[in-house]
Amino acid sequence: MATLVLGAAGAAIGGSIGGAILGVSAATIGGFIGSTIGSVVDSWIISSLAPTQRIEGARLDTLRITSATEGAVIPRLYGRMRMGGNIIWATDFREETKTTTQGGGKGGGGGKVKTTEYLYYASFAVALCEGPITGIGRIWADGKPMDLSGVTWRWYPGDEAQTADPFIAAKMGAANTPAYRGTAYVVFEELALSTFGNRLPQLSFEVFRPLADPDTAEGLTRAVTMIPASGEFTYATQAIRKTDGGATVPENLNALADFTDMVEALICAPWWTASGWCAAPRCRRPSA
Repeated sequence: MATLVLGAAGAAIGGSIGGAILGVSAATIGGFIGSTIGSVVDSWIISSLAPTQRIEGARLDTLRITSATEGAVIPRLYGRMRMGGNIIWATDFREETKTTTQGGGKGGGGGKVKTTEYLYYASFAVALCEGPITGIGRIWADGKPMDLSGVTWRWYPGDEAQTADPFIAAKMGAANTPAYRGTAYVVFEELALSTFGNRLPQLSFEVFRPLADPDTAEGLTRAVTMIPASGEFTYATQAIRKTDGGATVPENLNALADFTDMVEALICAPWWTASGWCAAPRCRRPSA
């Protein structure tokens, strides 16, 4: 409407002035200027009257955690191992709202689009294994290496002298915060969940724990070799044979006819002497 009104007014004003510019009459020029101004006014009126379109992102109602089992067994680790953990403490997630508004089309026309995005952060602690451990290497989230840049996290070795985590103590109160002595654990502080679909990812850790004292069984055991290392009956302690074409073929007797591969690996191999005899108490036979 403003385009028509202002166009006509501009033409009338130009006609009253008279004359021409570069062969174009003043009435035509006035009408063009009036129509242009009217078009801008019409776009502004339409955009102000049009309802604002609102777009909201997904909102989190509950916090889904990777694992939190009461009474779960605390594993014992020797050497280096990749392992998961058990959630032993977590806060309510923190929600942040981010709203952006995009204007209308060209010249200010069209409705506005308001987009609301919800960002979530969580703080939690993951118990790993019996301590003390000497360090943590890589961390994986949902099976992929986790980018720890910008992530606030701490690990505790699980010795008998470790103190409570200061962040947990600030949330729970110093008197209500255990130190989890004897348990190695990791604390993540304000971890952004948007990368993981607004949930806690499945975490696994590369954990280092030294061997026990040399005078223990764990310290004396240097290695256990299983040959073959895989197969359907590899770990069977009883002899397994199958009949194939009228002939009986052993399944787990690859070393000697009277001893299974499992017995050979666990009992005989560590006791072989330089003279070629097995000195195991249960064996007392030549190793070859």
